[in-house]
Amino acid sequence: MAAVDLPKNVRISLERASILLLEASEPGVEILLQILAGFGVKSFHPCTTVGAARSVAERTKLDLIVAEIELGDPEVDGLDFVHWLRRSGIDQNALCPVILLSGHTTNGRVQRARDCGADFIVAKPLVPGVLLQRVIWVARDTRQVVETSDYIGPDRRHRNLGPPIGMEGRRATDLTGDIGAALEENMSQDEIDNFLTPTRALR
Repeated sequence: MAAVDLPKNVRISLERASILLLEASEPGVEILLQILAGFGVKSFHPCTTVGAARSVAERTKLDLIVAEIELGDPEVDGLDFVHWLRRSGIDQNALCPVILLSGHTTNGRVQRARDCGADFIVAKPLVPGVLLQRVIWVARDTRQVVETSDYIGPDRRHRNLGPPIGMEGRRATDLTGDIGAALEENMSQDEIDNFLTPTRALR
């Protein structure tokens, strides 16, 4: 499913969205159901195993997949499911947007989620407002799909524009507070060019 560039003022309705939920436990599935139902979603496909999720993906048109990474199975996890999905060749779902969930969002885990072809990873415990923002972000995502010998998924290069306006950032590198006006005038083009012009080192 290709990303659609939605105007900022377009209202996103999830009433007709078909969403696959992959969670290892029934209580975990129920929590996801309640959160997404609160967003207006009515069509769910809950699964507790990768096998069940594959079966749904093969026969049902999906608009979004929300999957837990840790499924309690040492042989297969949510990352393996996404890796399979992207290479499955299923016309209606191979490129379906995927949001992964994890209680362990280390740098390595986030990188593996990115490299398997997922669109986003969200830390647990889930905060409904954060999940909704990520769903909307995925719906507005305009990144191109990349297909190479070892990767299929959304372009992994995208700008970090910081947290949404009015939200507190969760990254250590996010700026806090108002940036304010510049204290000095912008550099001229000549000054910028001088920074880029090679010069001979003096000895």
